[in-house]
Amino acid sequence: MAIERISESEYAVIEPLWDKAPLTAVEIADRVAKDNDWTLQTVKTLLSRLVAKGAVAFETQGRRYLYRPLIARNDHAVAESRRLLDRLFAGRVSPLVAQLAKRDALSEDDIAEIEALLKELRA
Repeated sequence: MAIERISESEYAVIEPLWDKAPLTAVEIADRVAKDNDWTLQTVKTLLSRLVAKGAVAFETQGRRYLYRPLIARNDHAVAESRRLLDRLFAGRVSPLVAQLAKRDALSEDDIAEIEALLKELRA
């Protein structure tokens, strides 16, 4: 099932859930609101959006809502990477790597990891 794109603000709210879940809106706000200058209501609004997108679910425990992610962090990273490749490089990886290499954005460690990955893929 494809999840709608998660905005930067929504990402800030779902990230604590990937680290520890379930959490209440107050617990999430304690982790993210100060860095973003958000109120508890802002965090609740972002959680509602994530629920509507199918990225987060909640259960009630008395009067509290406990939130948990429905998508894994890695699955989100893969989907966002694919969107970036599709949008900027017509779905191709090599032009992205070429751009990074031209801008000296690849460290020796990055190059070694890419080489090892290519060897693994060819095996």
